[in-house]
Amino acid sequence: VAACLAWFLAVLILGLERPTFAPIAAVIVLGLAVGERLRRALELTLAVAFGVAIADLLLSVVGVGAAQAGVFVVLAMGLAVFLGGGELGVKEAAISAMIIMFTYTPSAAGFPIDRFLEALIGGGTALLINALLPVNPERMVEDAAYPVFDESAAVLEEVADALEDGDAKRVQRAYVKARAIDARVSGLKEAVAAGRETARLALPRRRSLGHMELYTRAADQIDLTVRDVRALARAALSVVQPEAEDPVPERLLAAIRGLARATEALAAYLQTSGVPPEETRRLALEAASEASKLLEAHEDLASNLGVNALVDQIHSSAVDLIGGTGMDRSEALQALEEATGRASW
Repeated sequence: VAACLAWFLAVLILGLERPTFAPIAAVIVLGLAVGERLRRALELTLAVAFGVAIADLLLSVVGVGAAQAGVFVVLAMGLAVFLGGGELGVKEAAISAMIIMFTYTPSAAGFPIDRFLEALIGGGTALLINALLPVNPERMVEDAAYPVFDESAAVLEEVADALEDGDAKRVQRAYVKARAIDARVSGLKEAVAAGRETARLALPRRRSLGHMELYTRAADQIDLTVRDVRALARAALSVVQPEAEDPVPERLLAAIRGLARATEALAAYLQTSGVPPEETRRLALEAASEASKLLEAHEDLASNLGVNALVDQIHSSAVDLIGGTGMDRSEALQALEEATGRASW
């Protein structure tokens, strides 16, 4: 749609019989505008336009060739840097310079204003299409959030199962999996930022703004919960006892599995925004309470540094999960203290 509209606008506005670069610029910019911020999309539009102008102007003087290609890329990227363009804008300026070389036809005017304006028309068309036919921000964010919560809950379940079996290698594998979730958190934050902007700027998606705000407020807490999963898996490495006579107490396993359930409940709360946050809070506090009762029931474990570190991490995880529902941290710490008799920092 953007390519077709850019073609017809270039014909209508510039009077061209065969627009060359307007559809290309529309496709290039739309690829960014769908999932990036408006400032970067505008930056890319200008980068494409300047890349076209530089290449067309110089080609009219020195012609087409391998040496010219290298010079054009350097000049286009240099100008983009001088104008304050980001990494993507610098690359697209170079790409635009190369494309115009491939499609070069001599320009009658001294300055290739038509192709410069074509690029602006194509970029403007892409931004217009992105506003009128925007991506679904809720689906975009949920697609990014699902693996974060799903994999976090799976790691917690695997840690509990490994502790139950006394399998140190399995705990180590769970820790490696927990570390891999970090990359997904970065993708989630980018999706939340893009989804929020789409909902704010695109009228057809304005109704999603409240849901995007919910994810925006929870994004940092989700980051903390992922770190908690990794820290918990690492703490479990000092507790697992291969071939031990006494199995890991059931309450410790129940606490870790309870955190997995709380993680799933937080995902449901954020996804639907209709599930009450009380379920996440209840499950998280019950998990913390089970961990505390373990130390009260086993005096020998109360003096075990590894077990205490794991219990403290369970408490921290519970506080961050509660924070993901919008509860203030001081209130979350107070709720934890009431449930367990212990505070967490």
